[in-house]
Amino acid sequence: MTTDVSTTAKIAPRDWLARRSRWSPFEVLFWLATLLPFILFPSYLPLANQIAIAALFALSVDLILGYAGIVTLGHAMFFGLGAYCAGIISVRGWGEPLTGLLAAGVFAGAVGFVASFLITRVQHLALIMVTLGLGFLTYELANAVHWLTGGTDGLRGIRTWPVFGQFRFDMWGYTSYAYALVVLFVCFLFSRLLVNSSFGLALRGIRENVRRMPAIGADHKAHLRLIYAISAAMAGLAGGLLAQTTNTVALDSLSFERSADVVVMLILGGTGRLYGAILGTLIFLVARDQLAGINPQYWYFGIGLLLMAVVLFMPKGILGFLARIVDRAK
Repeated sequence: MTTDVSTTAKIAPRDWLARRSRWSPFEVLFWLATLLPFILFPSYLPLANQIAIAALFALSVDLILGYAGIVTLGHAMFFGLGAYCAGIISVRGWGEPLTGLLAAGVFAGAVGFVASFLITRVQHLALIMVTLGLGFLTYELANAVHWLTGGTDGLRGIRTWPVFGQFRFDMWGYTSYAYALVVLFVCFLFSRLLVNSSFGLALRGIRENVRRMPAIGADHKAHLRLIYAISAAMAGLAGGLLAQTTNTVALDSLSFERSADVVVMLILGGTGRLYGAILGTLIFLVARDQLAGINPQYWYFGIGLLLMAVVLFMPKGILGFLARIVDRAK
């Protein structure tokens, strides 16, 4: 899935983008494989639902971290805002899932757009601190407005209506996983289109050297504000999915741990590759499920070892390592 620079230098940018937009057989097989839990692992559908939601969250972070170079440790802010938005709408009497999910994405995206004016003013360590500070502020704000969010008790009384009035959310997770998988696939298609466009090329340019972008006439701050708002909206959709499929929203949806976990997922899979976000999420959550089954108290020990092994021996993530093997085999 990588492209040789010497080859790309010989073709026009439009042709290069068109080449990258083509679907490979591996991609088709990958998305067909996401249907296997319905047939082979029906008892793991709730876990598959969690993986689909977390993958969408990781995908949103990959857009800003992997493509635009915005390092964040507070993106759970938008995940949690989307979850609370969808949950509160349901508690107040409107449990229709699609409009509730849309509201979650729009609300988180709007907050992300406002926050982007602050994000684009700082870089490097200051950027990490600002995103972390925004995350802490939102967490404490949600805790303070107990009458609205439920505070430490969590939001109660969420009821999600059947999808299209036909498909009820069952206890086995069939509808939940199908619903989350469709949303993930649609957002992936949008992200794929985005990164394989001239806008996506500009984001790569900003990531590599932001100071050179004004020299070629690119308004890098406008690009960063837009991708940050898009990423926030996608994180809000992921949070809305969590609220609707589990009927619960707690303060941990806004926590630093959730922001850190999603960065770990990206590092495991490989940043700036889209599929790396999904693969890293799959590995992280399956490993967590298995390790927690062995030792519920110290499962982070195994995750730490896995992360160290990947960083030391596969610095571009597992997907980057596999891509290098494929390139060498050609």
